[in-house]
Amino acid sequence: MRGRGAAENPPNRFELLSVERDPASDQPEAVGLHTQFYRDNSRSIITYNDSPDIPFNASLNPYRGCEHGCAYCYARPYHEYLGLSPGLDFETKIIVKENAPELLRRELSSPHWKPQTLSLSGVTDPYQPVERTLQLTRRCLEVLAEFRNPVGIVTKNQLVTRDLDLLAELAKYRAAVVYLSITTLDAELARLIEPRTTQPAARLRAISELAHGGVLVGVLVAPVIPGLTDHELPAILKAAADAGARFAGMVPLRLPHAVKDIFTAWLERNFPDRREKVLGQIRSLRGGKLNEAAFGKRMTGEGIVAEQLAQLFTVANRRAGLADSSPELSAASFRRPGGRQLEMF
Repeated sequence: MRGRGAAENPPNRFELLSVERDPASDQPEAVGLHTQFYRDNSRSIITYNDSPDIPFNASLNPYRGCEHGCAYCYARPYHEYLGLSPGLDFETKIIVKENAPELLRRELSSPHWKPQTLSLSGVTDPYQPVERTLQLTRRCLEVLAEFRNPVGIVTKNQLVTRDLDLLAELAKYRAAVVYLSITTLDAELARLIEPRTTQPAARLRAISELAHGGVLVGVLVAPVIPGLTDHELPAILKAAADAGARFAGMVPLRLPHAVKDIFTAWLERNFPDRREKVLGQIRSLRGGKLNEAAFGKRMTGEGIVAEQLAQLFTVANRRAGLADSSPELSAASFRRPGGRQLEMF
């Protein structure tokens, strides 16, 4: 399907029943499939994790599901907790937390909030297409700027530059960092594997615009797909450095749960001649499997392929003049607006 990363809805692993299309039917599975948006009535917005593999403890996600439709997206299985499929449902049924900015203000105002870096967002892209209209991410950034609470952003969308004013304000207090995620510099490959994201050249322009605006900005080469995009690693790092990135990160492809089948089907549709080579290298990276979820391994892989990727990244990063980690943000300027006046009473 044009503009979609998945081609079908694989069964939800938590559901006992699933619906399958009759293969004899003349009707394609998703005629006229449009994106639908649903309200989320969450009562809190900040979530916490204690994973040793993730460099943040707290995050907020204005959206669940992502219209970008990346075929490899590790977040797809989260839709199964909602009773939906990680396939087309993930990219066409988007859950919207309309009250995210209000919830964020309430939680930051609480004396129980310990000022710390918030990841926006830890799961799906906060700048997916509907953000242009709903502006939930921007409104959350307005709250963060008011409180001067540090924030880290990872996105594939040039739309992040719309909020340069807020990010630059936070940057005055060393309270903002942005990573542009770039998988490939090949525009056609990007269109196939990340169908509704900003093209790679526009992401490089976003890096340049953010850097010139005084925002700490880096590049995240993620995911690196062995046998398909790994050879581009040095070129991506150099292009990002030339655009103004100051640091970089790299994450090899991981395929949890149904993402294994979705990505494999994508390979079969688009690169059947490379299918076995790519899957073979992924297995070499993941201990003979297509995924390894163990802490300490899931974000880096293991074995000779993982070692080669790590060495390639280290050398290319050094040549590009990039740091291999982002600068530490500061919560020293955090404030609760109006708090001092309230204390007087």
